[in-house]
Amino acid sequence: MIIRSRAPLRLGLAGGGTDVSPYSDIFGGAVLNATVNLYAYASIEPRNDNRIFIRSVDKELLFEGDSVKSLEINGELDLVKGVYNRIIRDYKLKPLSFSLTSYVDAPAGSGLGTSSTLVTAVLGAFSEWLKLPLGEYDMARLSYEIERTDLGMAGGKQDQYAATFGGINFMEFYDNGKVIVNPLRIKDQVLNELSNNIILYYTRTSRISSEIIMEQQKNVKSGALLSIEAMHKLKELAVSMKESILKGKLDTIGELLNLSWEHKKNMAEGITNSQIDKIYAEAIKAGATGGKISGAGGGGFMFFYCPGLSRYNVIKTLEQFGGHAMKYEFTKQGLETWIF
Repeated sequence: MIIRSRAPLRLGLAGGGTDVSPYSDIFGGAVLNATVNLYAYASIEPRNDNRIFIRSVDKELLFEGDSVKSLEINGELDLVKGVYNRIIRDYKLKPLSFSLTSYVDAPAGSGLGTSSTLVTAVLGAFSEWLKLPLGEYDMARLSYEIERTDLGMAGGKQDQYAATFGGINFMEFYDNGKVIVNPLRIKDQVLNELSNNIILYYTRTSRISSEIIMEQQKNVKSGALLSIEAMHKLKELAVSMKESILKGKLDTIGELLNLSWEHKKNMAEGITNSQIDKIYAEAIKAGATGGKISGAGGGGFMFFYCPGLSRYNVIKTLEQFGGHAMKYEFTKQGLETWIF
């Protein structure tokens, strides 16, 4: 028997950063995101020898040890260990014996929510195996608590909910920890046009998102007006972009992305750099009407809105920077689990 799961990565179209505490606790947050057909995968094979094996194929890491109630959090494969430890604790289970293999279609630090999506996929696999009573909101909340509270990793809430629910969602975050996921019903031709016109470009760089996020959190705590006002604007733009997509007014998407990018850069130091600025400027010169970096910033993936037939010229122009445009499609399905 093998238990499998997969959860989709996401593009943060607008509002990213407003889902991060303490901003979301004080002012409330709003994010528009969309999942794509790039995934985090987890496979569990039960064992009966009182041993645990955890393997990350993409990171080329392997842990092996005895079955115990709590695995040591030591900087290696902590996301998987954190899920295991929380499940054993919450459900008062005896130590489990298994082999778990994981793989993510995008590298860590790429800005597509890889870490949170992996936690969701691993939690989904354990939930399928152990028949845990977790609904979608329960799954996303527990994924968030494992990563942010148990493991102390800085970040927001949107990634866990995007990976669990899938599709294009407008998400609202409130001060009591309440999250509301509003799925958008979008006509296929609008979704197809949106996918055709948004180029996903990998810069072949990565960054430690927690450093940027902690700077952002510090700015909110200290009352830095420029940073806080930028987040207010990003929240407003998430609402505007939601309305544009629902009404099929895609000609405004580039402009909204451009405004989002200008405000995003004011949230914290390190979101952009000279190379990112140069890539952005050349993409606009080649025909893109707007874009932004995906995730916290500093590297990873960027995406650009390219109306008409401009995508081909933009892709050609971006080749000079050593990255590559990645093929993708939007997906409507979130976390999936099965046993075979």
